[in-house]
Amino acid sequence: MHFTALIAALWIVPALGIVAMLAIRRPRWAEFLNLANAIVVFGLTLTILVAAPDHAWVGGDQYLLLTPLGAWVLFCVGMVYLLASIYAIGYMRLLPEEAPRLHKYYALQAGFALTMLVAPLMNNPGIFWIAIDFTTIVSAFLVGFEKEAECIEAAWKYLIIVSAGLALALLGIILFYWGGTFTLGPTYALTWANLRGVAPHVPEVLLFLAFLLTLVGFGTKVGLAPMHTWLPDAHSEGPAPVSAMLSGSLLNIALLGIYRFLSIVDAGGYGLMGHTALLVLGVISLFVAGLFIVRQDGAKRMLAYSSLEHMGVLAIGFGFGGPIAFAGAMYHMINHSLTKSLMFFGAGNMMRAYGSKAMSQMRRVLHYYPFSGGLWLLGAVAITGAPPFGLFLSELTILRGGILSANPWAVWVMAILLILIFTAFMNHFRRMIWGPEPEPGEAPTLRLSTWNVLPMILAFVPILVLGLWWPQGLWEFFQHAFTVQP
Repeated sequence: MHFTALIAALWIVPALGIVAMLAIRRPRWAEFLNLANAIVVFGLTLTILVAAPDHAWVGGDQYLLLTPLGAWVLFCVGMVYLLASIYAIGYMRLLPEEAPRLHKYYALQAGFALTMLVAPLMNNPGIFWIAIDFTTIVSAFLVGFEKEAECIEAAWKYLIIVSAGLALALLGIILFYWGGTFTLGPTYALTWANLRGVAPHVPEVLLFLAFLLTLVGFGTKVGLAPMHTWLPDAHSEGPAPVSAMLSGSLLNIALLGIYRFLSIVDAGGYGLMGHTALLVLGVISLFVAGLFIVRQDGAKRMLAYSSLEHMGVLAIGFGFGGPIAFAGAMYHMINHSLTKSLMFFGAGNMMRAYGSKAMSQMRRVLHYYPFSGGLWLLGAVAITGAPPFGLFLSELTILRGGILSANPWAVWVMAILLILIFTAFMNHFRRMIWGPEPEPGEAPTLRLSTWNVLPMILAFVPILVLGLWWPQGLWEFFQHAFTVQP
């Protein structure tokens, strides 16, 4: 399989779709062009995942890098992009005031997907940083697409905070490169492999300082606490399909960057400090998410803090290290991508049906929307890590790996915080399902289309299957990915 051709197709298809959508300028054409793009992109990411090399593949004159972990992240992007593109047709049709601009929305959505398909394949950390920056720029336009005051404010907050974080990440990359000059001379090819190769010869203080800068910088993009302050606003104010892509795809890519820099510290012989630093940020993120979920009233804002929680779980999984925790973290990626997409789709439906973002206004959800509301409730059970869904297995595996790690104390902290979050999360849904009847004249009358419900079904089925059955092939793939450079 020629990976260069596959990667070229992966980038060319959405790029051509963007041009076509902007040229045609018709909403109905644009929504189906975007959906066709998403179907092809999903097929290509699946092909790349199935054909992923046993080793790290480098091509494109040393600019492209394909690893098992990178292919897994790409697949998550393709999967969420497809689900969000299906849902966007139903959701955006509920915004008649935006109809004249919908072709721009779909072009931006395809552009957002394109930037996320570029970043994981970059072999140069500097170009990886540029690609991550492009994801910020494009997604900021999507966050502010509805042009309400809260949306514009969230978009600016997102741009300013993430740009500040990425500036620190750039400084960290510069320090990593500078450390390599002591061995390779004043100029050399800036690649992940070269940085790992020279890491044992870089002074400990310089190596760890560079890692901390990249951890804080890309951690801001991931939304790890305490750099998370942009995340609740951006995820809650953007259109629901955009929220799904931000949470289910983009955060994974930034975390991939952190793990690649962590592998450099591992190669330098100081992995324990790096893993502990990542682990501490993960625990803080879980703690902060738990505190804020308890007090939330906004449906999408609560889900945004849930994203903070699950990025904390992933940070803890990678921070534990070892093949078991690593496998649990990879499994958690796909389960979180699917479940969070389902949850944002359900939240988008209920927000439009009840005409409010506040959960206190969403009453007797199962009475008025038994099917989509039931899927949303099952998704809530799944997102809290309860059985029999996929996130239960992935979190349990991470905890198992943590017991065998150098930081077993975090296992108990993580378990206690997850129980707290489960209780708070389900309490909100108890009120929405069994709360008092809506006031006269406030009962929802919106009829949800197939486009609004189908992607919820498509997300729910694999969530349940992956909770009941962890395919042996996936376990072997995760174990192999652990042994290959990320």
